[in-house]
Amino acid sequence: MKSTGIVTGIISNLVTVKISGHVAQNEICYINLGGTKLMAEVIKVSGEDASVQVYESTRGLKQGDTVEFEGHMLEVTLGPGLLSSSYDGLQNNLETMSDVFLKRGEYTSPLDHEKVWHFVPIAKKGDTVVAADWLGEVKEGWLPHKIMVPFSFKGEYTVKSVAPEGDYTIDDTMAVLLNSEGDEVKVTMTQKWPVKVAVGGYVEKPRPYRIMETGVRCIDTMNPIAEGGTGFIPGPFGCGKTVLQHAIAQQGDAEVIVMAACGERANEVVEIFTEFPELVDPHTGRKLMERTTIICNTSNMPVAAREASVYTAMTICEYYRAMGMKVLLLADSTSRWAQALREMSNRMEELPGADAFPVDLSAIISNFYSRAGIVRLNNGQTGSVTFIGTVSPAGGNLKEPVTESTKKAARCFYGLEQNRADKKRYPAINPLDSYSKYLEYPEIIDYLNSKIAPDWVEKVNRAKNIVRRGKEVAEQINILGDDGVPISYHEQYWKSELIDFVILQQDAFDKIDALTPMDRQEFMLTLVLDVCDHEFSFDTFEECGAKFKEIINILRQMNYSEFQGEQFKKYLDQLHKALSNEQ
Repeated sequence: MKSTGIVTGIISNLVTVKISGHVAQNEICYINLGGTKLMAEVIKVSGEDASVQVYESTRGLKQGDTVEFEGHMLEVTLGPGLLSSSYDGLQNNLETMSDVFLKRGEYTSPLDHEKVWHFVPIAKKGDTVVAADWLGEVKEGWLPHKIMVPFSFKGEYTVKSVAPEGDYTIDDTMAVLLNSEGDEVKVTMTQKWPVKVAVGGYVEKPRPYRIMETGVRCIDTMNPIAEGGTGFIPGPFGCGKTVLQHAIAQQGDAEVIVMAACGERANEVVEIFTEFPELVDPHTGRKLMERTTIICNTSNMPVAAREASVYTAMTICEYYRAMGMKVLLLADSTSRWAQALREMSNRMEELPGADAFPVDLSAIISNFYSRAGIVRLNNGQTGSVTFIGTVSPAGGNLKEPVTESTKKAARCFYGLEQNRADKKRYPAINPLDSYSKYLEYPEIIDYLNSKIAPDWVEKVNRAKNIVRRGKEVAEQINILGDDGVPISYHEQYWKSELIDFVILQQDAFDKIDALTPMDRQEFMLTLVLDVCDHEFSFDTFEECGAKFKEIINILRQMNYSEFQGEQFKKYLDQLHKALSNEQ
């Protein structure tokens, strides 16, 4: 018997319900509004009263309206067809909507039940399987989409039969399993899973041991993120957070991309819908959207749906990770998610924390970030979810609670600086304030030194020290004037500018410079450090600036040219000629 209830209080999206029966935390319920059912989630149970947050507008709702509880948490449907699709936080398919906006109480099916998929069996009769084991696969675009034993299955099952190779819909039975009692269980191409529970189905979750290449030099060279790692990009409005995420999505070394637009402005969401279908994947030459799923909740949607969107996105990522794929989740912006938590907390009159955010904000963010990671599956293969979120602190204040709480959970920090954005030095990542804790992992250090260059980490640290020293002397030059410091100070400053212009700055809209492979990053950093190690002699600071401007110009032209061919050799000869003028 399903539990029921009666509405007794309404505060915007927060509704108080008098319960008749048993109700669990995070359970889904439907409120009857004149024949229309509004979906809601239980967020607090106190005796016979439950507080539920409604995923839609509560206009017209009144005391006495009936409520019916479903007995399960918010779930997403997982199966073939998720890629190339766009959903809202409740997994309503935005492409099959009858109107621009869904009407209240209207929910669409996330997957196409009539589309035919070509199934190829992997398991065979008599095999013993557990949750997340592969039974077969279908082609989703060019990616092999595994049909798995549902994650909710407990214990071992015996395969009684598997459908032969052929064309099927997602509702057809792909396998029949026998549980320990001998009962038959039918498995289709789809399954459901609660979004706020991490997906299991793996043997272990080791520490990250290899990096994920993003093609962005200031990340890969200076502060790399590990495959299965976590990072976040805080910064003031207009500093390029969204563009940087789009660049990482297009260039990153991942098989599946999930974009979560959480509470973003409508114009930025429209940009995703219009640009992503047109972007070309540099790794395959196909459209990027073919391996992308978009979860979208704009800022004018209810706060409850905004919170659900990040969990829906993470669950889809974990689903593809269980297939042995490398998945990249990009959330923009987690600040709007935290603001949704604050609104609901305030309406429930809970004890406020810093800046009125919930006192358990740090725990909520940490629990979510912990769902990322690299895992070893039952069959020995690996899959990973790499998570990079953005934070939009009010006024660019990086000391506010969301940024501070995220710092505790994320291992990489890519702070955007307003001053660099104003100077058009993009991506506007501050190279000194940013960091990657993965550079402290012995596994990552060994990986970088073995795969890129034997002394790679040492070179990176040298480059950081040059940039740091350049910033220090720049402050002294600004205070004392050009003539108030030695020529050597100007030389140190221009060496840091050399690294800034050639390594740290990158044109995301240039077809060559947008994606920089690691072998090219190694060549460029080695070349720049060789220039910095060169012995110069200058009589005036004007000579110093002119020489380094000449070198920077040559190196930037090399950087925008093909990493091979006669033109590249021509620039290299020009560089050697420029350096030969110095002893």
